[in-house]
Amino acid sequence: MIRTPLACAALALALLAAAPAAAQQKAAPQQQKPAETAKKEGNYGKTPDALKPYRGFREPYRYNFATKQPFLGAGRDKTPPPGLKTVRIGFMAPLDDASPEAAMGRRSLQGAQLAVEEANAAGGYNKLPFEMVIRDDVGPWGSASNKFVELNDEHVWAVLGSIDGQVTHIALRVALKLELPMVSAGSTDPTLTETRIPWYVRVNADDRQESYALANYIFNKLGYARVAMLRVNSRYGRVGVGEFRDAARRLGKPLMVEMRYGPGDADFRMQLERIRKTNAQAVVLWGDAGEMAAIVRQMRRMGMKQRIFACDRAVSPEFIKAAGPAAEGLLAVYPFNPESQAARYVNFRRRYVARFKQEPDWQAAHAYDGMNLILDAVRNAGLNRVRIRDWMQSLASYEGVTGHIPFDATLNDVGEVYLAGVRNGRYDFFSPPAAH
Repeated sequence: MIRTPLACAALALALLAAAPAAAQQKAAPQQQKPAETAKKEGNYGKTPDALKPYRGFREPYRYNFATKQPFLGAGRDKTPPPGLKTVRIGFMAPLDDASPEAAMGRRSLQGAQLAVEEANAAGGYNKLPFEMVIRDDVGPWGSASNKFVELNDEHVWAVLGSIDGQVTHIALRVALKLELPMVSAGSTDPTLTETRIPWYVRVNADDRQESYALANYIFNKLGYARVAMLRVNSRYGRVGVGEFRDAARRLGKPLMVEMRYGPGDADFRMQLERIRKTNAQAVVLWGDAGEMAAIVRQMRRMGMKQRIFACDRAVSPEFIKAAGPAAEGLLAVYPFNPESQAARYVNFRRRYVARFKQEPDWQAAHAYDGMNLILDAVRNAGLNRVRIRDWMQSLASYEGVTGHIPFDATLNDVGEVYLAGVRNGRYDFFSPPAAH
């Protein structure tokens, strides 16, 4: 059929006019199409349904953190250098008393040391002893990268560390560049595994898990509606309270006020007076042990009778000693149950006390688990960094002295956390009620 130029022009105009409508018809179903990344069983980070973002509003187009991040690079065919006399494992933690986290760092070191000593007593790796290469990561911002490079120069096969979230963030980016496996057993920063760096594993619960447990107990179990927050103005405080703040808002009970104090502060009257004016029923503290102890003492001296809740750093000998009677009734969240009667933990606790003449805290117990995870990876994968990483990433869970450690797709521990109430100067640990 022959078309005239006029007929062709008319046909073209008709097609152009129809194109937007056709495009819309085709595009509309795509907007409702399920995400290409399939949702895994359960919510990310074991988020309770009541705390899901935008719950009931619409189904997300895409789910992040639903699958493990693979490492597609080379290196699995590398053989270990000849003449090795030891198998070196790196360790990073705050050890200098200049850091408020030094006590935690030293207990973490002790837990790791016990794991290495026991592994060597059992024959090491093919009769080669394991050797810890230790670095104190207290220092100016960014110095952690130099410490991590030093460990690489010492030819370690993996690194256990650290506690400070900022330090760990820096170190794990160096781990990516150096292709050096890193296991964390002390930092609770929930954003660490969300970097999707495939060289990083965490064997302790993070602030996300602790916040969910604390929020559920405060708002749902106890029924408090007016809650105030007082936190340290540092990365630990800023990142740590994020999930708790969001949980309060999603439950329809937003925080009355969120006050901050500087690291090392000793007087909190201004912040506490502001909290008192809100008529808050309860106060949540998030900071280091020494500062939180000073806060609870000052609250009681000011006649403030609100119930006090706190992060895991309030569960320590340093806090109980410094807070004294003012700590009575405080309730904190904690990453594991140190009163567990499981045989694995009871035996570890006995060995730890015999070796170090003190009770293990969560830093020590998780460092023991984290170091054993590395040692098991070396035994199973051999002396090859990529294969060590592969073996750890292949795990769905790990059994440690702290209990069952289930990993999500980001290789983060999403296991159970506990609550600890202070009664007669001692902690009473119990499992929180199920979230709803």
